[in-house]
Amino acid sequence: METFPLRTPTELDAMRAAGRVVAQTLQAVQAAAVPGVRSRELDELAQTVIREAGALPSFLGYLPVWAPTPFNGALCLSPNEVVVHGRPNGRRLSEGDLLSIDCGAIVDGWHGDSALTVRVGSGEADDGDARLLRATELALEAGIAAAVPGATLLDVATAVDDVATEHGFAHLPDHGGHGIGRAMHEAPFVPNEPTSDARRHRLHAGTTLAIEPMLHAGTRASRYRTKKDGWAIVTTEGKRAAHFEHTVLVTDDGPEVLTARVPAGSTAY
Repeated sequence: METFPLRTPTELDAMRAAGRVVAQTLQAVQAAAVPGVRSRELDELAQTVIREAGALPSFLGYLPVWAPTPFNGALCLSPNEVVVHGRPNGRRLSEGDLLSIDCGAIVDGWHGDSALTVRVGSGEADDGDARLLRATELALEAGIAAAVPGATLLDVATAVDDVATEHGFAHLPDHGGHGIGRAMHEAPFVPNEPTSDARRHRLHAGTTLAIEPMLHAGTRASRYRTKKDGWAIVTTEGKRAAHFEHTVLVTDDGPEVLTARVPAGSTAY
C-alpha cells in the first residue's frame, strides 16, 4: 500500500493561499466569458489577477514530456468538443458555447489547481448541456466526499464513475486527477474510473490531491484525438464535454476544498 506525502501546517497555508488566488481568478474569468470575447483576452485577465495577488501562473510555460511546445497561457480554455488543454488564442466565444476554464497558481512554491465549465451567454442551456454540466459537477462532489482518511484512490474513482454511469455520460479515457503540492502534477495519478492500481494508494489526513472529472456526451467506447497544436484534446465523435476540478485536502474532519469559490454575497471562502 502506498500513500501520498503529508503536508505540514506551513505548507498547507501556502496551498490555501494558492487556492484562493485560483478561485478569485476563475470567478473573474467566468464573469468575463461573454459572447464576442477572445480566449486570449480571458487569459490576459487571468494573468493580471494572478500576478496582482502576488502569485505566479502554474500553466504558463509548462512543458510536459508529451507536449511539443511550452504552454502559452495561464489558463486552459477548452470550448465545446475540446475536453481539456485548449490553448488561449484569437477565437471569439459564441452564445451557447460550453467553455472549460482551468487555472493553476503558485504561492511560495506551492500550487493550487481548479477548473469549471460554463455556458457562454445569457440564455438557458439546452437539456443535454445542462445534464452534462450537472453530472460532471456531481461527479466531482462525489469524488471529493470519498476523499477521507483510510480510503483509497479506488474509492474516489468509484464514486466519480458511479455518477457518470448513473447519468449516462462517458469519461475522457486515460485522463484524471493527480497529486499536487510543490509541483502542479505529482504522483500518483487519480483516476476517474476504477483501476486495479488505484487500490494501492491510501489517503491520510494531510494528503492533497486534485480531483477532476472530465465527461462527454459521446459513447464510452469513443476515444479522443490531439489537435495539431499538440495540446488540445478533442472528442472524436465531436460531442460536447465538461470538466470540473478542485484541489482537496484530506482531514480527519472531512475533505477541505482548497480552491473553493466565494458564494454570491459571501466574503469568506
